[in-house]
Amino acid sequence: MILMQGKGVSKGVVKGPIYFYQRGAVTVSTAKAADIEAERRRLEEAKEESMEQLGSLADKAREEAGDESAMLFETHAMFVEDEDFVDCMNAALEEEHCTAERAVEIAGERFAAMLAAMDDAYMQARAADIKDVARRILNNLMGVVEGGIDSQEPVILAADDLAPSETLQMDKSKILGFITQGGSGNSHTAILARTMGIPAICGLGGALKEEMNGRMAYIDGETGQAAIEPDDITLAAFQAKYEKQQELKVLLETMKGQEDVTLDGRSMMVYCNIGSPEDVAAVLSNDGQGIGLFRSEFLYLAAGDYPTEEEQFQAYKEVAAAMEGKRVVIRTLDIGADKQVDYFQMQKEDNPALGVRAIRICLNRPEVFRTQLRALYRASAYGKVAIMFPMITSVWEVRECKRACQKVMAELDAEGIPYRKDTEIGIMIETPASVLVAEELAREVDFFSVGTNDLTQYTLACDRQANDLGKFFDPHHPAVLRALKIAADAAHKAGIWIGICGELGADLSLLDTFLAIGIDELSVSPASVLPLRAEIRKSIAKTCTLEKLEC
Repeated sequence: MILMQGKGVSKGVVKGPIYFYQRGAVTVSTAKAADIEAERRRLEEAKEESMEQLGSLADKAREEAGDESAMLFETHAMFVEDEDFVDCMNAALEEEHCTAERAVEIAGERFAAMLAAMDDAYMQARAADIKDVARRILNNLMGVVEGGIDSQEPVILAADDLAPSETLQMDKSKILGFITQGGSGNSHTAILARTMGIPAICGLGGALKEEMNGRMAYIDGETGQAAIEPDDITLAAFQAKYEKQQELKVLLETMKGQEDVTLDGRSMMVYCNIGSPEDVAAVLSNDGQGIGLFRSEFLYLAAGDYPTEEEQFQAYKEVAAAMEGKRVVIRTLDIGADKQVDYFQMQKEDNPALGVRAIRICLNRPEVFRTQLRALYRASAYGKVAIMFPMITSVWEVRECKRACQKVMAELDAEGIPYRKDTEIGIMIETPASVLVAEELAREVDFFSVGTNDLTQYTLACDRQANDLGKFFDPHHPAVLRALKIAADAAHKAGIWIGICGELGADLSLLDTFLAIGIDELSVSPASVLPLRAEIRKSIAKTCTLEKLEC
């Protein structure tokens, strides 16, 4: 038996043969080019071909896994046209008098090394993206078609690392799980694996060797453990967990159509987080009560220019109509920090997480805000739309947002365009400032929704993108949970409801704490709805305690 330990990045237990991913072999000549202008033309043609491929991949990702996954390939397309990257390739042609292939190789190596050397873990993870982009351009120059899975049976796919494009182009019916030597929980491949529900382990390092190809293995995407030809004791442990996983899937199906209510009658709204209209199908198939977070920024991230009012209206209308009267909470534009959009032409910031982002952009750019609000109010005529403002820290910000809403409603009235005058307005609680003035904020709005990822980041002064912070980034920290309690008390004092739309909402170990705090709604990924419902229906709210708020 060979036992390996990595980082589990996508849950699930699977058994199968290991298959090392086959890539097309590429050897780049260092010989001098005879005609630099001809090489430049070849490079331009390869870039254009790469852009077309990435566009097709983005469409496929959007269809299979939603806008958030499609954004990965749109980001790659941005790399292809990145001014500095292009300048680096052209400079290599001029200075080295080399072929287009060698120029791409040089630029790719330089940019990947630069990103890998950064202190920021998120930017380090982007080194794999630039390598993938360079490899794509190089393959198009050389006419190389990437390898794949040459197997008649499903396999556990192994690799040094897997680029998002490689992951997406594979035949999913042949993939049981992923294991890689490198990578991280922040890598796009890990994100894609979680979205597609494929168990995955990264960071196995040199313990994962190519000579393991074809050997039978078990992997546990939750614990990060992989076992090659396990002994009887290890095999029994893996098999027991696998069987329990299968039993749970069957049990969860019985939760469909059931109420989200505790044994002693306490109701809890269980909603879903989505990033595009295509995600509504998953909400409905998992029996979500509504949508607690529609991340509207993905309409902006997926576009090459500001999305028009009509484009936004059609997207919001589609979701509202599909939910047939169930509440749909749509968050207004939330870009900045780790979500950048080129055409916004934002100034570079030393600390973008504390810079111009989310509602700050909207209030600084009233025409962009007005366009989105008009689309949102128009869509409200087709369902139960609620509007939510992110990154609120002050009462004056809420009042400015409400004034913008009033102006839009007056315009629609004057134009005779229908909308719901009782459209709910809410805010996100995701900063210590919003917690400390929660009572004043609660008097201004119809609901609160807590973004626990950012609330944890700002409360604990821990970068949510940094893998190496480990135990220091602790959403269970008493300070975070006490902040939730303060916000909940303020909401209920004002007679409004409060939910959680961050990842913490799906943490079953905290459900009793949420019930004790008085949280009214949990918005989670569609796949988390039924497990959460099953846990709610076993709980007794009146016996839940606040013990986890103690140090």
